[in-house]
Amino acid sequence: MKWTRFPRPRVYLPCLAGPAPLRRPVQRSPARRPTAALEPGVRLPWPRTPRRGPAMAKRSSLSIRIVEGKNLPAKDITGSSDPYCIVKVDNEPIIRTATVWKTLCPFWGEEYQVHLPPTFHSVAFYVMDEDALSRDDVIGKVCLTRDTLAAHPKGFSGWAHLTEVDPDEEVQGEIHLRLEVVPGTRARLRCSVLEARDLAPKDRNGASDPFVRVRYNGRTQETSVVFNVQRLWAAQREEGWFRLQPDQSKSRREEGHVGSLQLEVRLRDETVLPSGCYQPLVQLLCREVKLGTQSPGQLISLIEETTSTEYRQEVATTLLKLFLGQGLAKDFLDLLFQLELSRTSEANTLFRSNSLASKSMESFLKVAGMRYLHEVLGPIIDSVFEEKKYVELDPSKVEVKDVGCSGLHRPQTEAEVLEQSAQTLRAHLGALLSALSRSVRACPAVVRATFRQLFRRVRERFPSAQDENVPFIAVTSFLCLRFISPAILAPKLFHLRERHADARTSRTLLLLAKAVQNVGNMDTPASRAKEAWMEPLQPMVRQGVAQLKDFITKLVDIQEKDELDLQRTLSLQAPPVKEGPLFIHRTKSKGPLMSSSFKKLHFSLTTEALSFAKTPSSKKSTLIKLANIRAVEKVEEKSFGSSHVMQVIYTDDSGRLQTAYLQCKCVNELNQWLSALRKVCINNTGLLGSYHPGVFRGDKWSCCHQRDKTDLGCDKTRSWVTLQEWNDPLDHDLEAQLIYRHLLGVEATLREKHRQLSMGPEAGRGPTGPGEAPEDPLAELLQVLGDLQEAHRSSPAGSPPSEPSRVLELQT
Repeated sequence: MKWTRFPRPRVYLPCLAGPAPLRRPVQRSPARRPTAALEPGVRLPWPRTPRRGPAMAKRSSLSIRIVEGKNLPAKDITGSSDPYCIVKVDNEPIIRTATVWKTLCPFWGEEYQVHLPPTFHSVAFYVMDEDALSRDDVIGKVCLTRDTLAAHPKGFSGWAHLTEVDPDEEVQGEIHLRLEVVPGTRARLRCSVLEARDLAPKDRNGASDPFVRVRYNGRTQETSVVFNVQRLWAAQREEGWFRLQPDQSKSRREEGHVGSLQLEVRLRDETVLPSGCYQPLVQLLCREVKLGTQSPGQLISLIEETTSTEYRQEVATTLLKLFLGQGLAKDFLDLLFQLELSRTSEANTLFRSNSLASKSMESFLKVAGMRYLHEVLGPIIDSVFEEKKYVELDPSKVEVKDVGCSGLHRPQTEAEVLEQSAQTLRAHLGALLSALSRSVRACPAVVRATFRQLFRRVRERFPSAQDENVPFIAVTSFLCLRFISPAILAPKLFHLRERHADARTSRTLLLLAKAVQNVGNMDTPASRAKEAWMEPLQPMVRQGVAQLKDFITKLVDIQEKDELDLQRTLSLQAPPVKEGPLFIHRTKSKGPLMSSSFKKLHFSLTTEALSFAKTPSSKKSTLIKLANIRAVEKVEEKSFGSSHVMQVIYTDDSGRLQTAYLQCKCVNELNQWLSALRKVCINNTGLLGSYHPGVFRGDKWSCCHQRDKTDLGCDKTRSWVTLQEWNDPLDHDLEAQLIYRHLLGVEATLREKHRQLSMGPEAGRGPTGPGEAPEDPLAELLQVLGDLQEAHRSSPAGSPPSEPSRVLELQT
């Protein structure tokens, strides 16, 4: 193992009298806490201090898409594997993909957005083989450092070779050193080893017995040492924390022999300015949306025109969230509908392209309608997964051997298989259409109002009798084709299921999605001609078309007053942030804590409290008020014999710290609860900077063996590591910053457009000076971009820290 100089953050200790070697310490002492000089916006990891103010913030996020793997080695005796991926940020597991059974070339296609502190170091992707009777095997890993991701502004995308995982090379933590040049006739470099933190547990009890080995010029010693060094006069003296890294001197086998992993990973670092800095930009965009097509500048149209297809989905989502936070999502989408209709001449091509309108509407339905989707579609998807029936309508793909026998010693015929499959699909389709028909009042008011505007605009554009179905198809093109059908095809990606479907269930879902698409297309001859073997479903499809048209008619029949009343009613019945069954353990006993002592309850998290009840319908009792929460962290596996336990540290009525231990059923559920709790507590005062990952058993902590129960903790909290979910609170300043960043990237194009639009003696004139009022919206936009650019230049967080030189190598 070796270390290299770690540039963020730089932490300094008071000067000590002499070298302080670290040799096999038994436990870490929290008595000495380092003081720190950190970059603006970076939290000090150790002391308990109030959180930084909202004036300036550094935000880092990772967009992760785990696509597929190939050429994986066989880990099972059957010559296959059951691979899944674990994603770790600085050795902290945050994501687990679904397991793809019995394959060496798995496809996942899973996407995640992770928010994390700017000081993270690396993200690693571990490909595992799931075993039912033993510990899962590690196939290999791909590790991407922060520097690697920062070197790819558009993101890392492509195939990466998996490397074997050597447990001795799985390192983490930092070491505190002092390096100084010793005066004398010959230059000497003194290295004083002071302390370490966040080391990986290497012993069976979850601890370690660390010592340090220093290597330089072929010499190795295991203590604080003084080496003769040349050309280091300029170093003089330096002290700080160094990050441990694997020892690159060890021989390694050639990469790629354990397979490859296709990834798309993008790091985004943003410095978010105070809210007031973004007000001119937000007000300008809101004014354009309110003016609609009457605006002389048409800034929304210009943004669409200058946005490449590669970034259209990202820009659409950001704009949608920005206007949703301003209460203008419906008006924004209505403007996009009008712009799209103005350039569409054929009704059959309406909203079929990946335009800004289509992408924005997709994002809108996911943000505003996901809970509605779960209520309507969830029971049908659960039924398909639970039945596991063999369903096939294509005669060329029927396999009679897969369905067994319908009677004693008589296999089913192909005709019987097709008929039973048609009956199963008709039942599922009928259940879905019935649930949809009953869901008008359950649909969010803003979604209904948006569909009303869409229906009205399309009917105004295509008023003829021959186009009477076009307004209905416009609604179903989003509701069915871009929302319900994709959720049927991939229920895990819409959080409807925890695992991907197996091959048999996937085929049933595919056929059901095709049937929904046919209904959404209003059973046109073109859709029927594509797959003639879908004919057995046509009676149900025709009936479904009538049901769907009646549903849409009722859906868009909402007046302004009804919209406000419904919105008010739904707001009073605000759904919980997260809910579900968990196992709770709160003990004051000195005996061993075992997983069997947990009790199953139904938990509900709102913006006020974490509550529990015996069943979902039972009366809830408040467990913890959110304002009292001080930290939400994981518990190490040895404490309860499970790696899926979290702890909620909170203050009781008397102000004393208490801990509630909650066990989840899997790592994904654990991380989802951690993220949800951390987000709703993000602005709490008195949040802890450190905690104990173990439990206080007997008379000491199981993690660091400290005997003081009130000790502040031996590990830093990770309150900034969260997963982005569809129901996350809106972050207005961040959305404005992302729009500014995008517009800054196309500023040259906007300036050229402004020059072309300017007439006469004003041709070529850019935005006006600070003391003048701009003459058109585009000039005003360019001026706002210039002001924001200057604000970023003058902000302390805008200047990245310089990279210090590397002067030495260690191994430990």
